[in-house]
Amino acid sequence: MTELDQQVARRLTRFYILALTVIALLTVSGLLFIKQTIRDLNDNGRVLNVAGRQRMLSQRLTKITVLKLVGIPSPDAPLFDSLLTAWSTTHVQLRKGRLLMEKAYDVPKSNALNAMFDRIESSYQTIYTNFVQIGRPGPSASQQKQAVEQILGQEPSYLSQMNAIVFQFDAENFARVKHLERIEWILSLATLLTLLIEGLLIFRPVVNYTRRAIRQLAESERALQLANGRLAVTNLNLEAANRTLVDTQELLVRTIDEKYALQRAEDRVRSAALLEGQEEERRRFARELHDGIGQMLTGLNLHAGKLKKIPFPDDKQRLRFEELCTMIQDIIQTTRQISHNLMPSVLGDFGLEATLQLLAQQTAQASAINVQFTGPGDEKRHSPAVEIGLYRIAQEALNNAVKYAGAHQIDLRLQRTRTQLIMTVEDDGKGFSPRKTVRRGQAPTVTNGLENMRTRARLLNGDLTISSTLKKGTRVVVKLPLSDTQIH
Repeated sequence: MTELDQQVARRLTRFYILALTVIALLTVSGLLFIKQTIRDLNDNGRVLNVAGRQRMLSQRLTKITVLKLVGIPSPDAPLFDSLLTAWSTTHVQLRKGRLLMEKAYDVPKSNALNAMFDRIESSYQTIYTNFVQIGRPGPSASQQKQAVEQILGQEPSYLSQMNAIVFQFDAENFARVKHLERIEWILSLATLLTLLIEGLLIFRPVVNYTRRAIRQLAESERALQLANGRLAVTNLNLEAANRTLVDTQELLVRTIDEKYALQRAEDRVRSAALLEGQEEERRRFARELHDGIGQMLTGLNLHAGKLKKIPFPDDKQRLRFEELCTMIQDIIQTTRQISHNLMPSVLGDFGLEATLQLLAQQTAQASAINVQFTGPGDEKRHSPAVEIGLYRIAQEALNNAVKYAGAHQIDLRLQRTRTQLIMTVEDDGKGFSPRKTVRRGQAPTVTNGLENMRTRARLLNGDLTISSTLKKGTRVVVKLPLSDTQIH
């Protein structure tokens, strides 16, 4: 929002809040006052009705008294005591200014009403005393007649004064209504005056200020349109430059991709050649061990066997010679094991499945760990590169499980689907975190072995997945496309 927009918004907000606050205060004040006055008028109307009822009750009690005196039965005679109690109680409450009925009503009494109640008190007391005397049991006929005469003598004065009280209540209520009308007119005029003042002092200046602001905005818009025209021309030039830049970037990206693809291909060929060279060197070294040193050790073992037949001068020489023969046999066995690990002959003679079965057995014997192998059992052969690659991966995975996992059970599985050749090595060892191992530089042998397994799987166009959880073991899965394994 620009400085002009903020200034207009602040002024409009301030003016509108001021105007609406004044109108709201006037409206709420008028409503509260009218509500209070209406409630008071309702209470006053209730008081007026009760005051008018006093005349009716006194006349009704007088009628009952006269009928009782002349001996004429009246249906109101049983209600004499309750009517007298209601009449006297209401008179006392009106005089004291607080009427107790379904709720408490405050009786609005002016000085004139107080004076009227003072004047009517003597007539009330005379009539009430005679009513009480007539209502008691046992008065004589002359006493009843005398009481009735006193009641009838005071009744006109009581009724006329009670009428004056009722009219006075009504006149004062009417005066309150007139006062309410005047206040309502005052509030209405104040509201209209406030609206007029707001129109002259607030809304009109705001309209003029808004008009000026709109004019300035229109001028700014025209200037902006001119700037936009110039900017559109600049944008066209930028678009042309951007298209050229995008084409150059795409060409650069293609060149970089081709370069990286060529480098990856070279790395792959180099890695394949390196591994092939390693395998060839292992194969040559295994032959040398088996055909050279192995044969020499075998000959040495045969000569030692012949020498066993010659008697020795003492037992110590014979025991030392037996230890020498045992050492020669251990060296022969170790040489055969090294030659087998470098390049097992069973791999070329019987294939991958038989070699993995033998690898599992040898690992179990050497480590005292239960190693189980599961294969398809169909004795199908694969290409030499696939068989050697999977054998080296299995050899590395089993070696890691034995040395570092602390496992009790290792499962080596080879399975074949319609599209893939899958090998799995799973143990129940302590597991590890490959990321932490690489970051902290711990166990470099394990890290190098994992990278070697990934490289071999990648060179076979396969995918190697290593999943490991601490204290839950490690699982190595190799998946090769079946079309690349060259089954025959």
